[in-house]
Amino acid sequence: MKKLPAFTLGVEEEYQIIDPETRDLRSHLSKIVDGAKIILNEQVKSEMHQSVVEVGTNICKNVAEAEKEIKFLRTKIVELADKQNLIVGGAGTHPFSKWQDQPITDDPRYHNIVNELQDAARSNLIFGMHCHVGIENREIGLQLMNQACYFLPHIFALSTNSPFWEGRQTGYKSFRTKVFDKFPRTGLPEYFDSLASYDNFLDTLVKTNCIDNPKKIWWDLRLHPFYDTIEFRICDMSLTVEETMCIVSVIQAVVAKLYKLNLNNMSFNIYRLALIKENKFRAARYGIEGHMIDFGLQKEVETRMLILELLDFVDDVVDELGSREHINYVHQILKNGTGAAKQLSVFKETNDLTKVVDFITDEFTKGL
Repeated sequence: MKKLPAFTLGVEEEYQIIDPETRDLRSHLSKIVDGAKIILNEQVKSEMHQSVVEVGTNICKNVAEAEKEIKFLRTKIVELADKQNLIVGGAGTHPFSKWQDQPITDDPRYHNIVNELQDAARSNLIFGMHCHVGIENREIGLQLMNQACYFLPHIFALSTNSPFWEGRQTGYKSFRTKVFDKFPRTGLPEYFDSLASYDNFLDTLVKTNCIDNPKKIWWDLRLHPFYDTIEFRICDMSLTVEETMCIVSVIQAVVAKLYKLNLNNMSFNIYRLALIKENKFRAARYGIEGHMIDFGLQKEVETRMLILELLDFVDDVVDELGSREHINYVHQILKNGTGAAKQLSVFKETNDLTKVVDFITDEFTKGL
């Protein structure tokens, strides 16, 4: 049997920089990023808001290597924050910070985005985890993107970790996606029948001044315009390293399984975008605790059951990828709840959003 490619990984995380006294988000005035660049070079950068730091791994051969890098990156950012008397947390939104109070990073790129998108950009105070999976053939990559779209709500449900927004309990397990929906060119990607069609779409947007470069396509999933990767962008930022690496392992396994089907001249069904949007809404609203639609059976099924079916679907590629231990952590998430459920549990016990922030910052360093 033909051996699968490596499906290399790149993982990006966006961290909250927090004042230990007020527990509010706080500007790091580029001191954390500037300090980190001495150690980490291009693996760290500022984001639009000054209270956000983004890190990214190098290209990793497997999940174990990516985990080692994420642990290192989290550790270094915590150390640098501590020198500025700041702490670090991981969640899709901050429980009570107001975007109006958070300064924008002084960078031409961000000034241009704010100038174009106005309050939609200024209010985009959210934190995500992105995962790149290496795929050498872009034509095959596009086919895998089309097919992987079905699994985005399942993956997203596992990552839900933003139940609060500006001091309010939103009723959603992921309100981050609702905030980001205000941006253009977000959400689920449409179906493309060929790589030429996809590239022509990107070229058209650039030529007509909709965007100045193809990276301003902010879909939940995209064939990267510059790297040989499929990039999954739908996930909330995770509380812990374990949760991040579990979700990364699921993403990698989905791509590997779809590639394996392709090798055998098979493919996963392509479903209407409008149907997948129904499942994405359910994942945002209920996380793993609700129901999603099984399109094959044309009926509602418990989300937990669909996620277990997803694990069965990818099972035959997991050992070759070396990610069995990481992917098995899904069972812990299904048992103990996602980050959102844990945040809500702390709030229910304490009725105090500062205690929720304490929980988020405590969880951030677990396993480091």
